[in-house]
Amino acid sequence: MRRSGPAVEQLIGALIPRPLPRPIPTPAPLPNLPPPRAPTGPNRIELDVARLVRAGRCSARTLLHQLDWRPEHRLVVDVADGTILIQRHPGGRVLTDPRGALTLPAAPRQLCGICGGDRIVLAADLTRDRMTVYPMTVVVRLLAEHHARLADGRRGR
Repeated sequence: MRRSGPAVEQLIGALIPRPLPRPIPTPAPLPNLPPPRAPTGPNRIELDVARLVRAGRCSARTLLHQLDWRPEHRLVVDVADGTILIQRHPGGRVLTDPRGALTLPAAPRQLCGICGGDRIVLAADLTRDRMTVYPMTVVVRLLAEHHARLADGRRGR
């Protein structure tokens, strides 16, 4: 006696072969990577990114602390190749802020094309006791040149 209703399809075993037994592959060994090196040596540089407020201030507390630039230290500000160079000097006109802020004078900001609200990269050279302020336009240009060199080097292989 047959049931009435939709017919149930059954697969034919001869048309669908059974999977072959295969051994489970062993994973490839991971390479031994060298441990990360701590930044030591003659050129120890620490980086930070900050946003400049309209008055020309940015937070630089961590880098000021690492440079051991205490509140009321006098700084000399100069411009070179589109960047702002800052060094501690007894005759400097700019003072470090007790709250950990760094004030960049208007003239160097204008020469480097930095406006209020812009992001900047701060690089503290701990061995030379100075800080360099990079506008994002300079950072982007340097990275573009670096990536172009990488791409050209890979084409030659």
